[in-house]
Amino acid sequence: MKRPVIIGVMGGGSATAADMADAYFLGQRIAGEGWVLLNGGRNAGIMAASAKGAAEAGGLTIGILPDDHDRHAAPHVQIPVLTGIGSARNCINILTSHVVVACAGGMGTLSEIALALKYGRPVVLLNFRGGDFFEGYADRGLIRSVETVAETAGAIKTFLSRR
Repeated sequence: MKRPVIIGVMGGGSATAADMADAYFLGQRIAGEGWVLLNGGRNAGIMAASAKGAAEAGGLTIGILPDDHDRHAAPHVQIPVLTGIGSARNCINILTSHVVVACAGGMGTLSEIALALKYGRPVVLLNFRGGDFFEGYADRGLIRSVETVAETAGAIKTFLSRR
């Protein structure tokens, strides 16, 4: 049995309307490609928007929650994984994902990008500004900055072709 491709979508619990729209359409695109969407699972920001987009497009969604209950889970997360380990769940998010997409976010998203690069997971930055810090990783082919969902899907496909 072939295992499904899992795309991690990381991003902030609060985001602009434009970033939320991008996350929604990204979720739709992930589902349309037949990939599984994984995110932080909460009913907020990028997490809720990307899960909604994927679920409404018929895709499978997994949410890795920081809590030991699912009261804060996004309604479109079909498989909530309860960890009870707080932000340490970021390691699970990254290690379970084949490719990580970082959308607008804060320190939590930055920590997920850092973990992905540490563990050699490819990262697509969708309108996420990381400054010069990521340049060396781009030179090594581990990270790519994009501005649209279409570019994101193309970058994911390129990374997946290298697996």
